[in-house]
Amino acid sequence: MTALDKHPEKNLIRLQLSQNSVLKSLDPEAMADLERHLVISDLKKSEILLHQGDHQMEQYFVLDGILKRIVSSADAKEMILRFAIEKDIETSYAAWRLKTAAPYSIASVTKARVARMPLKKWAEFLDAHKPLKESFEFEVMRLMSEIMAHTITLHMLDAPGRVERFLRKYEDLFELLPKKELAAYLNLSPETLSRLKTKHKELFI
Repeated sequence: MTALDKHPEKNLIRLQLSQNSVLKSLDPEAMADLERHLVISDLKKSEILLHQGDHQMEQYFVLDGILKRIVSSADAKEMILRFAIEKDIETSYAAWRLKTAAPYSIASVTKARVARMPLKKWAEFLDAHKPLKESFEFEVMRLMSEIMAHTITLHMLDAPGRVERFLRKYEDLFELLPKKELAAYLNLSPETLSRLKTKHKELFI
């Protein structure tokens, strides 16, 4: 991990942070204040940032690559709850506010780069910037709503319906994600996903 102001690519990273879905409304002074708390991590594929059950939690801003949020059962069965890409955030803010353990893990799907800071520091920053706090907490609720919709989809839609819904909502992500990861997210085999993707293309040629 490297402090942002000491990172050799700090100018590029500052540009990426200014384009982040949550941070893009910050004025230069507030952004400079935030940057003092950020460290940069370059992650290997499958590296874990947060373990389910952890109490030490951080706020993440995705600069490059793809992250996933995973929940594991007692028998080690995993379910992918969501993916986060460049310009997105990842967080366990709700659990931190509730003073509970992290209910899921966060890991890299591909090689990735994130800016990160302790959630305590992030919460203090939010308290000093009320409009940002409102928009951030709205984003946290939106993500929770999306995860709930995805969970319902797995139970209510058949395999073609799950693929069609994903293509309708996240078409750009379809080509970015490793097929094994996307298949796991949709609770399909990679072979079934490949077949349904081909069928989808044939229908829309």
